[in-house]
Amino acid sequence: MSTPNLVRFDWAMKRLLRHKTNFVVLEGFLSSLLGEQIHIKHLLESEGNKEDVTDKFNRVDLLAENSKGELIIVEVQNNREIDYFLRMLYGVSKAVTEYIKEGDLYEKIRKIYSVNIVYFDLGQGDDYVYHGKTEFRGIHNHDLLKLSKQQMEKFIQHTAGDLFPEYYVLRVNEFNGKALSSLDEWVSFLKTGEIGDDAKAPGLSEARERLRFSGLTKVDKIAYLRNIEDLRVQRSVMDTAIREGRAEGRAEGRAEGRAEGRAEGKAEGEYEAQRKIAGNLKKLGISIQDIATSTGLSPEEIDFL
Repeated sequence: MSTPNLVRFDWAMKRLLRHKTNFVVLEGFLSSLLGEQIHIKHLLESEGNKEDVTDKFNRVDLLAENSKGELIIVEVQNNREIDYFLRMLYGVSKAVTEYIKEGDLYEKIRKIYSVNIVYFDLGQGDDYVYHGKTEFRGIHNHDLLKLSKQQMEKFIQHTAGDLFPEYYVLRVNEFNGKALSSLDEWVSFLKTGEIGDDAKAPGLSEARERLRFSGLTKVDKIAYLRNIEDLRVQRSVMDTAIREGRAEGRAEGRAEGRAEGRAEGKAEGEYEAQRKIAGNLKKLGISIQDIATSTGLSPEEIDFL
């Protein structure tokens, strides 16, 4: 395996960018994305309290608090997750409740930004960066619901929607390679793992120096190369299983569709495709939870295969 020049951003978040001296890299990325100067105050625990065995952990790759007391979630997802949008919602919802004390007034709820860097086709669209936020718009006059003057002074915001979480989705693989802005330069780095000599986006010059593979300790070098190999194998296994499952499922669906009608056959074919994919993944030792996430089948259905 050839050694890279720079380590991947997602790996760096877990091993390098957690050090306060390296916050400048993360701050540069977030400033380019959010369009304002971001200063990281400190990182918070990224696993929420689990109340009982049926509750989910809120594990995120990185959870930061900025100088304004706002929370920023940064997630990197390499593998396909059919319910990833709902995972985004869950992560934000848990952060809302976990970082307000019992008995506190609702005014203590923090503003949250959810930043999601994905390396698979999430949804359908022509862009590679999407921004989602809440709007309260009149159904008759189509005006935005603004805060009162007293509310504006207290929360330093203008509309009711400004108080709610905001989401950013970076569909890295859709980037066309032409860096026309600071954000583009960052997305280019996220996609290629390389930083051009002429890159001027905040944080990238520091990233060029601090994320060098050659500067890692021997232990970190071994851990990084193992992580890259694991990702490569995992992607290969998933892609192969999905291609084979779809081919077999569609073939069966077409055969049944000719007898029972195209619409029903297509639906059955898609279902059979997911079953075939799940079966292939199960044979390869992928966990039932990961299979359920990738295919949309229930754990019970997968157990039965």
